[in-house]
Amino acid sequence: MVAVFNKELLSWYLITLKLRETLGSAVSPSLAGAPRLQFPEQPQHEQKKQQQTPSDSLQIVIEGDGENHEDEETRSPDFDWVLSIKKQIVQAGQEDKAGSWSKFSIYRVPHYLREVDDKAYVPQIISLGPYHHGKKRLRQMNKHKWRCLHHVLKRTNQDIKLYLDTVREIEEKARSCYAGPINLSSNEFVEMMVLDGCFMLELFRGVAEGFKKLGYPRNDPVFAMRGSMHSIQRDMIMLENQLPFFVLDRLLGLQFNNSCQKGLLAQLALIFFDPLMPSPLTKSDRITLELSLGSAAIFDPLSDQGGLHCLDVFRKSLLRTGPKPVPGYWTKRSSNANRVADKRRQQLIHCVTELREAGIKLRKRKTDRFWDVKFEKGILRVPRLLIHDGTKSLFLNLIALEQCHIDCGNEITSFVIFMDNLINSPEDVAYLHYCGIIEHWLGSDADVADLFNQLCQEVVFDINDSYLSQLSENVNHYYNHKWNTWRASLKHNYFSNPWAIVSLFAAVVLLLLTFIQAFYGVYAYYRPRSPRS
Repeated sequence: MVAVFNKELLSWYLITLKLRETLGSAVSPSLAGAPRLQFPEQPQHEQKKQQQTPSDSLQIVIEGDGENHEDEETRSPDFDWVLSIKKQIVQAGQEDKAGSWSKFSIYRVPHYLREVDDKAYVPQIISLGPYHHGKKRLRQMNKHKWRCLHHVLKRTNQDIKLYLDTVREIEEKARSCYAGPINLSSNEFVEMMVLDGCFMLELFRGVAEGFKKLGYPRNDPVFAMRGSMHSIQRDMIMLENQLPFFVLDRLLGLQFNNSCQKGLLAQLALIFFDPLMPSPLTKSDRITLELSLGSAAIFDPLSDQGGLHCLDVFRKSLLRTGPKPVPGYWTKRSSNANRVADKRRQQLIHCVTELREAGIKLRKRKTDRFWDVKFEKGILRVPRLLIHDGTKSLFLNLIALEQCHIDCGNEITSFVIFMDNLINSPEDVAYLHYCGIIEHWLGSDADVADLFNQLCQEVVFDINDSYLSQLSENVNHYYNHKWNTWRASLKHNYFSNPWAIVSLFAAVVLLLLTFIQAFYGVYAYYRPRSPRS
């Protein structure tokens, strides 16, 4: 053990160590036995003086022998680098053991998906949850959040502490739903959950029960169902702008003084997001469907399992019973190479123009399940699909959820890719519109074609894992049958209108008369009549 009790001697000691290191590297091995620099002994009177004035001294104790010091001084220059790598490995092992990502349900959209349209994933009016919390352009809605919280507390005659304490009990569970660290303190996170959650519930109840009944004036800037409501609905369905469903369920239970209102929140959410549905029915079609389905038309997204958030519940409502993937057989199942983001490997079906040339007819199917496509006896039946200015953002966020969450299927992605294959040009959109399959509120048919052609760029998709794979195989088998193509060409060229039919009939008659004339000419030549005697 070496003890240093004086600041001046400490400086001398450090200088000596530096000189020893320099000389040690320069001296040859033959001089290894040469005497080294010795550390000067401290006089006794200096030690006594140091003990008498402890305030001016600095004590450093170094344990170990000289050999250890020498190893430490001559260690590899990569020692710190290797040590940092080992620390990273240990930290990764701890995170892997914890497995916190298994609880994620609200994700940040990956960068490769954002390249299509970043604006489709970013809220424009209101922020919900921590991902976009505090952004300057979204703060204007905060005053309306506080105003709606005031309405809730006044209407229920409850204290805010009840809401804060309730959310604090599930704070850790709520934090674990979000991917990545949340840079908010406990109080800030709980406050955000209560504020955003009560705002969402007021919107849900206001649309279902009426905002006037909840105490809002008819000219309310937010709750009057005018102007910005459509934009608010579009923001609230985005993947990065979600609150855990169990948080909303607990807050709704406080308002009704009931901790068990299973299915009520889901029903309120679906009523609120109904304008975003991509397959609305006409009045006559809805009556026909209700008569055919009866009580089966009632849907409860939480009947079998809890919803993750509003986007997840909305997706479940779209799928209803949920189509099950049927593996295809035109590619090898053992190969993993087909699970790539390559549009050439995502070809499920030919475009509308090519299908018509092969004699395949397209008809509208009367159902509110937009994904429920059928093919039978050369007729492809596709449900009606409504395209508006919020459709692109809706489909992109649904696809992002299916890409990020391992427990989600790929039904929405499969249908969008199917429609992308059907639509290659504005002419394809025009024919689908003529058939009543597509109705859009966009500028032109070309805008609809561009929309579908851009939705699934950079999307990872396996055509063998699509619920439409078997249907596509049946369509392609019909398409590859040459007789169907010839028959369709004949019908298109000669039976497309009455005048073409008349022309074809006249040509057939003329051809028949010509054949009869030629027959009798040849017959008379070989079998001439015998002259009369």
